[in-house]
Amino acid sequence: MSDQRDIDLRAAINAISDVVQNRPRPIRNFDQIYMKAGDMVLQSELVARWADGKSLAFIGDGDAISVCVAYLHKRGILSYGPSEIAVFDFDERVCSAVTRFADKEQLGGLRSELYNCLDRFTSAPRFDSFYTNPPWGASNRGESVKVFVQRGMEATGYKGEGMVVMADDEELEWPRHVIANVQGFVVDSGYLVHKMMPQLHEYHLDDAPNLRSCNMIIRALPTERPLAPSAAISEPKRLAHFYGRDNPPKVRYVREKKWLEYGKAHDDEYSFEPWG
Repeated sequence: MSDQRDIDLRAAINAISDVVQNRPRPIRNFDQIYMKAGDMVLQSELVARWADGKSLAFIGDGDAISVCVAYLHKRGILSYGPSEIAVFDFDERVCSAVTRFADKEQLGGLRSELYNCLDRFTSAPRFDSFYTNPPWGASNRGESVKVFVQRGMEATGYKGEGMVVMADDEELEWPRHVIANVQGFVVDSGYLVHKMMPQLHEYHLDDAPNLRSCNMIIRALPTERPLAPSAAISEPKRLAHFYGRDNPPKVRYVREKKWLEYGKAHDDEYSFEPWG
């Protein structure tokens, strides 16, 4: 993969801000942690270049990188990008935000589907590549990451490539264990680790503001293998501490409670104190 290409940075940042205004606020209990805007620009350009002309499945996408990639391409800020993007997320607010923005900006190649990664993957394995920025598995040595990666592999029929975003911090031990365990899982699944891009992204994270993440790009080996049908995941080992210490999955879907005008203050967030 070549180096970062020159783009109109002002136009890109303004486009990213449009996406952020449309994006629902994160729910920390589910490890929804959003990437900072400058890194979103760089990540979106990289993903668009990496998946140029390909069909791309996002296994979860709270950051809204999928929308950024499609929007930057549609606006002509990037001259390259995926031919199709599908977002699979258990948060109906995320799916609605994708659909709403795609309709408003006429992003015909972008769609979303409500899906929990613990359920079997029912869509046909027809995508060329997958992308995931899953719960980072600090308390389960990467088991939660492996679940999302597995669904990405199923989405592509164990072919093509995947990009996995994981915590990466030289001062902490747990990210190294997670990366090593996920790399072993990838190799055992018939992939090779094609490229590591360390410590690329920063996040809005109050309790660990300096924590960064890396990109791991994986590529399927050119071997034929019988594909087992996708199945629900219920093993206690894989579910324990899924969203953090003593926080296993208890929610199948996050439902959108009401239609929100994202980017505007909601009337249940404030009250007025009149003069006098």
